[in-house]
Amino acid sequence: MQYYVLREAGTERAFSSPLNKNEEKGIDVCAACKTALYDALHKFDSKSGWPSFDRAIKGSVELDVDYKIGYARTELKCNTCGGHLGHSFDDGPKETTGKRHCINGVALEFVPEKKQP
Repeated sequence: MQYYVLREAGTERAFSSPLNKNEEKGIDVCAACKTALYDALHKFDSKSGWPSFDRAIKGSVELDVDYKIGYARTELKCNTCGGHLGHSFDDGPKETTGKRHCINGVALEFVPEKKQP
């Protein structure tokens, strides 16, 4: 599943990731190359079925255009290895960025704050 998502731009089944319910402090890194991508401080429950963040760590995520389903969507990729992470939408929290980075949980590995160097 990780290969399918990260390298073939697939999508995991909604509500299948244990990261959906994770509320610990820490950083989510790219499952392929371990680049720090998302700080748990910016995670929110979008009720979409995928881990959601209102922003990425500056410089860590590349935005691209994806026409896979017949219309343009903003694809999110790891800026280091190019792995597909998910998509960005404009229905995030209005009080912060207004963005929702909808991320496949299998594309991430969570590093708890207490285990960070």
